[in-house]
Amino acid sequence: MIKKAIIDLGTNTFQLLIVAQEGDTFQTIHEDSYAAKIGKGGISDGIITEEGIQRAVKGLQYFQQIFDKEGITPDNILATATSAVRNAKNGNEFCERILTETGIKIKVISGDEEAGLIYEGVKLGMKIGSETAMIIDIGGGSVEFIICNETKIFYKQSFEIGGQRLMDKFMTTDPISPRSVQALKNYLEDQLLPLTNAVHQYAPVCVIGSAGSFETLIDMYFMKQFGQLPPTDQVSFELPLAEFYDSFLKLVSQNREQRMNIAGMIELRVDMIVVGVCLIDFILKRYEINQIKVSNYALKEGVLSRLLGRNG
Repeated sequence: MIKKAIIDLGTNTFQLLIVAQEGDTFQTIHEDSYAAKIGKGGISDGIITEEGIQRAVKGLQYFQQIFDKEGITPDNILATATSAVRNAKNGNEFCERILTETGIKIKVISGDEEAGLIYEGVKLGMKIGSETAMIIDIGGGSVEFIICNETKIFYKQSFEIGGQRLMDKFMTTDPISPRSVQALKNYLEDQLLPLTNAVHQYAPVCVIGSAGSFETLIDMYFMKQFGQLPPTDQVSFELPLAEFYDSFLKLVSQNREQRMNIAGMIELRVDMIVVGVCLIDFILKRYEINQIKVSNYALKEGVLSRLLGRNG
């Protein structure tokens, strides 16, 4: 068995997955995350700030301690970077700094490849089924939409409208103002025109939210319904529509302190989830979709799926 580490260097969070791989099977050894927030303070200007680079280095040095303990060599570390790095004017410099200071080589992937990997990750964790679904992955920098079923992708596109970008543009007050929510929806109407055309063509009946804000919505639902967090070995869920709207109304009407007091909320998501749920609300209403599923598997599991030779 070979131990491999997969790192998803997201705009808001660095996610780590360590697996022991044998042929096309795997065993999860360790999962971790680090709030590097590399998009903070610079994403809207197309740069990663010096503070952002330092947080990234610190996060990867923390992961490095785990690699040392697990005996993982640099050639068994797969690190992918997405929106914040691919759009930053200093993206190359960022990757060089990381390599120099941590020894980790980063592969910057396109939005299209990111969407493809998310599809493969979701497929690894759940049965998508024969009906047409729309996978949504809300990152800090970009949002990926994949219209698909179990066997085929009909449409995929990455839009640079991630949580950090939407917060910078629209979250000027806390709680967010009704006027800002409306401005955000008008903006999405305009930005997501290619998606609207694809929805008219392929008519998805269900939303599958992957990771991020969706995971927190599931945590909130479980805490409210069952008084505990979901089982750690469960990777796919149904989120009742009424539960989503209950959470949506809470999240857009409360300030940060009140949101932090919601059972299931975590510090990492407390701000970005506000624009996240506004985006989800827009999608459900605009495209008349009333079923929500959630997959804890996303991009890093897509990388794993390719390692296992399960794609295609």
